[in-house]
Amino acid sequence: MQTEPWVADRAQLQQLLHAHPEWTQKDLAAWVGRSLGWVKKWIKRLRDAPAGDVSVLFGLPRGRRTPHPQLDPLIEERILAMREDPPEHLRRVPGPKAIQYYLARDPELQERALRLPPSTRTIWKVLRRHGCIARPVRLPHQPIERPAPMSAWQIDFKDASTVPADPHGKQQHVVEILNVVDMGTSVVVASEVEANFHAQTSLQAMAQILQHYGQPVSITCYRDPRWVGAGSRTRFSLRLSSLLDVFRDSGEGLPGPST
Repeated sequence: MQTEPWVADRAQLQQLLHAHPEWTQKDLAAWVGRSLGWVKKWIKRLRDAPAGDVSVLFGLPRGRRTPHPQLDPLIEERILAMREDPPEHLRRVPGPKAIQYYLARDPELQERALRLPPSTRTIWKVLRRHGCIARPVRLPHQPIERPAPMSAWQIDFKDASTVPADPHGKQQHVVEILNVVDMGTSVVVASEVEANFHAQTSLQAMAQILQHYGQPVSITCYRDPRWVGAGSRTRFSLRLSSLLDVFRDSGEGLPGPST
């Protein structure tokens, strides 16, 4: 939030009050460029502030003035008991949302009319504080060693942003580019352009690339259905792994990886 223009307008209003005490509030509002209600509010604040105090120009603090209401110990005890022994024969470990639901149904808490947690975040904090929810462990970063040149590829699809959408046809993925990048050198091995990259056309393009450049040691790709197959059986069930097995088993007509 940018407060500099607000502070500048308040300082200008403070100077005008000293330089032109005869001006009306409408004159001050027109000069500063603020509303009449804004000028009325800040005239009162500036006049009530001590002389020479510039802190008034920054406005009032926006933080909470009263402390957060404390959770009753009985409610905290109920939260831990529900976590340890799920209520109403619940056959799973209840989370904060489920615990909040069962707290509202607790007859003793209803009788005492205790203030229940207004959000699941309060319940989450109680569970975290008592060790019911483990903190995630941050694994140390381990850099990946760069492979040898032309031994490992990365393949991915990318939309051609220069091709506009067809107003009477495809709105997305109008033209896609299959990029094959060498991980060892970041060199683009091949780029195939297709208007309709589905499983069959994708594998056909990849087969041509393998025939031309040879098969590397490894190929990395995202879990795209065009490479790994869909969940249901289709008429075209060949996957990228199967294609690589075919080339690896045959080995005929394939040159070695280019260097």
